[in-house]
Amino acid sequence: MTAAALSPGMAALVLFGTFFALLAVRVPVAFALGLAALPILVIEPRLSPMVLFNEMFKAYNSFILLAVPFFLLTANLMNVGGITDRLMRFSRALVGHFPGGLAQVNVVLSVFFAGISGSSTADAASQGKLFIQAQVKEGYDLSFSIAITAVSAVLAVIIPPSILMIVWGGVISTSIGAMYLAGVIPGLLIGLAQMATVHAYAKRRNYPVYPRAGLGEVVRSAFTSIPALTTPLIIVGGILLGFFTATESAAVAVLYAAALSIFYYRQLSMRQLYTAIVDTGRLASVALFCIGTASVFGWLLAYYQIPKALLANVTQWGLGPIGVGFLIAASFLVVGCFLDAIPAIIIVGTTLQPLAASVGLHPVSFAIIGIVSLAFGLVTPPYGMCLMISCAVAKVPLRYALKDTMIMLVPMLLVLCAMIIWPEIPLLLPRWISPELLK
Repeated sequence: MTAAALSPGMAALVLFGTFFALLAVRVPVAFALGLAALPILVIEPRLSPMVLFNEMFKAYNSFILLAVPFFLLTANLMNVGGITDRLMRFSRALVGHFPGGLAQVNVVLSVFFAGISGSSTADAASQGKLFIQAQVKEGYDLSFSIAITAVSAVLAVIIPPSILMIVWGGVISTSIGAMYLAGVIPGLLIGLAQMATVHAYAKRRNYPVYPRAGLGEVVRSAFTSIPALTTPLIIVGGILLGFFTATESAAVAVLYAAALSIFYYRQLSMRQLYTAIVDTGRLASVALFCIGTASVFGWLLAYYQIPKALLANVTQWGLGPIGVGFLIAASFLVVGCFLDAIPAIIIVGTTLQPLAASVGLHPVSFAIIGIVSLAFGLVTPPYGMCLMISCAVAKVPLRYALKDTMIMLVPMLLVLCAMIIWPEIPLLLPRWISPELLK
């Protein structure tokens, strides 16, 4: 057998150099990943460009990835079927009387939305339309309104069900049920951190407050919202009880959201259903194409044993679980600024997994640290998809809301640091409810 034409270092230089060069000339990330692999496939005599198509096909030949379009469709059905409106009314009844009332509603609605949809981009798009102009009309600064909408949207990838957890479980063979349970406490802590940030802003800038809702309004809004709020219980509970798999739970979520919208709330027309399906197809195709090209990129990393070469010196540093946790978080925080979360999981997650295992960091803790770190990338430039969507809704450039966004990320960063220092935080709920998932 002939030797490899390129060394691991040279292969890494070609791969990453080509990739970042393509990003610099504004080639979309999904295309840049695939095109960056082509020079290697042409240069290496033992490979051929057909590997690109073969590995992409293998990536798509995965039952678990069906969950991606299903959860996107669930989010779209929520928006057009009246579910989001009911949840917004309930959120206002609960926290509208807090300082910065409408912004507090924004955060709480994101928590509820996260427990149903699993898609941060869908959250940012729908809530941007709901809240940004409404907050400005009530006296909130536009930059603050954009920032809180974008930052709260990231909860959808942390609180279960989460598309990123589905992808992580499929790529790194980690229990999705365990990750679902492990994401609850970190997600709620980050939500509370965001509410505290809104409180501080509201006190400093004298943002308006709604009158406290009466008990009757709380009960009525809760009653109309209960069917929607049971969705995460059905999804997570069904997985834990063995009624269906993670992918099947996404299909159940679609059927449940459609049934609520058509038969209970009676707000979903055939035209709206068609629009939701078309939007889902467009978003899912982008996400899945990105998974395919990232899989080729990741396959080449493994072929040349680039992760092993990169981590050769790191393992000699003698870092313990906390040190490795911070290294993992830093890696994902940096990569998340340039790369979509799904290819980042495939490339960086698989690279760092042996390092996490070498210091005894639990696979579920590793997953949650990685996913929470990647959530920051949804609002940090130059990628920052949720921030870009929110700015697009407000029709302002991304830099307009950058300062307030960075301020809001500080309390979230403190929660991430706490999870690294005390890695048992995300494991509390899985140990209590279903400890066998952690084995």
